[in-house]
Amino acid sequence: MSVSVKKAALRKHLLEKRDATSAEFRDISSRKIHQNLRQVDSYNNSQNIACYFPIGSEVDTHNIMLDILENGKNMLLPKIVDSNLEFYVIPNLEKLEKGVFDIMEPKDSCKKTENIDCILVPTVGISKSGDRLGYGRGYYDKFLSSTNAMKISLTYSKQIIKSIPIDTHDIKIDLIITEDEIIKVS
Repeated sequence: MSVSVKKAALRKHLLEKRDATSAEFRDISSRKIHQNLRQVDSYNNSQNIACYFPIGSEVDTHNIMLDILENGKNMLLPKIVDSNLEFYVIPNLEKLEKGVFDIMEPKDSCKKTENIDCILVPTVGISKSGDRLGYGRGYYDKFLSSTNAMKISLTYSKQIIKSIPIDTHDIKIDLIITEDEIIKVS
């Protein structure tokens, strides 16, 4: 079986598992993940923090985005442009509109930036060795291969699995934050 077929089956299983989680559990866990993130020096010491706008059953990043803005830091959100992920400085949440895949993304008036200190990455599944399973379109791996920013996965502990099938283009995550722990990937 090919890596992409294995990944697709694993992705389907993990998304079904995550989607079946109660909204109350996801809400409580998202708050705990935010609390754990606030204990991370590389996050706290960053001025330019790339985040993501949550969809479906993903870890809710609304409070994280507000926290970044309230602390006077630059909040960056992604937009897909010509099949690439680009990040834009968002001065407030009113500067967002529905974009590709119906995900909220920066309006055209926002300024593009290449300057990223820390990037919070959406995750479907991850191993403790930092191998991440995303949604399968490769936008994040392509972008992550071109940045030296600290790569932080926000995920529920039940999305951590023993191993993820990997391709040569897959990029490892530096830090995994769950509701239960902070895992530094070696």
